[in-house]
Amino acid sequence: MSWTTIRLELARTPAFPNGSAARSYVLRLPLGSGGLIDEREYRIHPELATARRFWPNEPDRHGTLLHTGNGWALSYEQGEADDEKIYRLDAHAIQPGAYLTLTDPDGECLPFVVKGMSPA
Repeated sequence: MSWTTIRLELARTPAFPNGSAARSYVLRLPLGSGGLIDEREYRIHPELATARRFWPNEPDRHGTLLHTGNGWALSYEQGEADDEKIYRLDAHAIQPGAYLTLTDPDGECLPFVVKGMSPA
């Protein structure tokens, strides 16, 4: 297991056929064997699981990873109103080139590609 810094960038969408490096996240997550999230390590140090959201024309957002009753989400403020759900984070291996789907608070699902990883 190791804490890992992960860079996600928006993958191809109809609005962005080439994706967008300007729409990105930097996550710090505990990964275990096979690139899966290490839930045990997360439970020991949830405060270390952080997120930073970079979006054009908006201030950067700093938040944390939350384990909810329905999976995983990025949260920036108290409550669920701003949470961005991560589709099946518990089952998707995080590795360069892999895709993750995030659902914003309005319900829009966006694909992101893992562009880089390094030890945290």
